[in-house]
Amino acid sequence: MKKLVIKRVNFAFSFALVISLLLIFTFGCSALPSPAPTLPRNVILIGWDGAQRNHVKESLGRGELPNLQQLSSEGNIVAIDIYRVTDTKAGWTQILTGYEPEVTRVFSNGRYQPIPQGYTVFERLKEFFGPENFVTVAVIGKKGNMEADPPRLKPFEEGEGGVKYELVPGGPYYYTKDSMDVFINGQGKDEAVGTKAIELLEQYKDEPFFFFVHFRDVDLMGHQFGENSEEYNDALISVDIWTGRILQKLKELNLYDNTLIYVTADHGFEEHRRTHTDAPYIFLATNDSMVMRRGQRADITPTILDRFGLDLSKINPPLDGHTLTKPYQPPIW
Repeated sequence: MKKLVIKRVNFAFSFALVISLLLIFTFGCSALPSPAPTLPRNVILIGWDGAQRNHVKESLGRGELPNLQQLSSEGNIVAIDIYRVTDTKAGWTQILTGYEPEVTRVFSNGRYQPIPQGYTVFERLKEFFGPENFVTVAVIGKKGNMEADPPRLKPFEEGEGGVKYELVPGGPYYYTKDSMDVFINGQGKDEAVGTKAIELLEQYKDEPFFFFVHFRDVDLMGHQFGENSEEYNDALISVDIWTGRILQKLKELNLYDNTLIYVTADHGFEEHRRTHTDAPYIFLATNDSMVMRRGQRADITPTILDRFGLDLSKINPPLDGHTLTKPYQPPIW
């Protein structure tokens, strides 16, 4: 009888232990924090200036943009909607700062000031990692509307009282360029931009970096021939090829697996037209699998900073954009 009681006690204890372990595994594990995402060593932001979202979508459907397709298959492609001016100055300023124009003072191609010091993604990353520990590069196809020129006096009237002058403000990147390792604007055609970017990747392969590579030819063909022209479509195919060459260079340098790539545009084009006065539909394609939602231009810099490990809540002034790697519901008022 004594042995029987002991056996029953042992069975009951074992059963309780198994149940306890199952409960701990079932409910305890769900309470454990998720592992921190792997931080990238490098980021490249590639600009397809003037690439309209619907046209990009149609070209993808025809299989004409294989490199963009491959990149987004590794991560995501999401819609980016524009709620402000759809031009180059305002567009790239929002993208490269995460701020609305009331903060940067860059409202449009014709109304602008230099971006305040420290407000761009280039400067934020330099400050976070240390100027000697991180490389920032911009290779920009356009000169106009992507200027870094100083303020200057321009004569506009001559009369009895002599010549009158007006102050032309400095370009948006007047302050920014001084903190960067490389700032090149006016590089010209996509071939020249892509070639220079690949050359600089080779040069800085041994250091962590952020590159901004801006291709202009899609926008140029849109203005010359219209959004639905063969020339516009061919420019999209060409910029995809150059994007692919940059990706291939990263692979040859054994950098691709540690590099996040984002491809976006500053504005679209009006359907069948040569203008983008009202062209608010663009996109973001990336190999970043954490990108989870659609957004706006000002969300792109917060996404990059967040993925590099910066605490967005400590940035001052607070960013207007929000990282695309987390849910966000804008206020209704």
